[in-house]
Amino acid sequence: MSIHSTAIIERGAELDPSVEVGPYAVIGPRVCIGPRTKIGPHAVLQGHTTIGADNQIFQFASVGAIPQDLKYAGEPTRLEIGDGNQIREFATLHLGTAGGGGLTRVGSKNLFMANSHVAHDCQIGDHVILANCASLGGHVQIEDGAIFGGLSAVHQFTRVGKLAFISGGAMVAQDVPPYCTVQGDRAQLIGLNTVGLTRAGLDDAAVRRMKRAYRIFFRSKLGLREAVARVRAEYGGHPEIDHLVGFIEGSERGIAR
Repeated sequence: MSIHSTAIIERGAELDPSVEVGPYAVIGPRVCIGPRTKIGPHAVLQGHTTIGADNQIFQFASVGAIPQDLKYAGEPTRLEIGDGNQIREFATLHLGTAGGGGLTRVGSKNLFMANSHVAHDCQIGDHVILANCASLGGHVQIEDGAIFGGLSAVHQFTRVGKLAFISGGAMVAQDVPPYCTVQGDRAQLIGLNTVGLTRAGLDDAAVRRMKRAYRIFFRSKLGLREAVARVRAEYGGHPEIDHLVGFIEGSERGIAR
């Protein structure tokens, strides 16, 4: 184990022998860190926080601090982080709250750029990117592969679908459907994230189906219920279409249009 002499590791913390800890880092007594994870200088890890393998937490990051929620009264809550994530300078990831299930969960292979923020009770999948100063409010759900441009923000209790692209500066106040791109204040749909679909390995036939489904949902004059029925009848049975339909049907905040 490589721990700098100036780092503070409180009694009770559990670190794999392969963990590296830089100068002046602080690790609290209920933090558990998995193999080959690297903790940079001045990073602070607190709370009941579990961190998997091969993560890199850069200097001055804050991981596992109590929620920025006035209702939080010191109840025991958790933060769980998977494998292979990069948490850059001054990024902040917070514990959950009792009112939100008590758990903030982050998957694997995500990138949280400088000054990005993950609030209490967020649920984040894999391969998600938050660019500089992107912020997620409490209870936000992010599916795999979503990308957030710099200075974008997501309102609490909002969902962002798989492979969605949030343009820089966008203010997201309603659910963003999978595979779509939004921009503006308040964020509105501007089309499919075709680049993301191609990079994710969807073939030409799948992309064509998505374009047709998109037109039915968001460019026709059909009501939402009628649009769901038509898309399911014409293109149902394909995984990407079924996921899109299920996401839209499950929306509680409404879908960005």
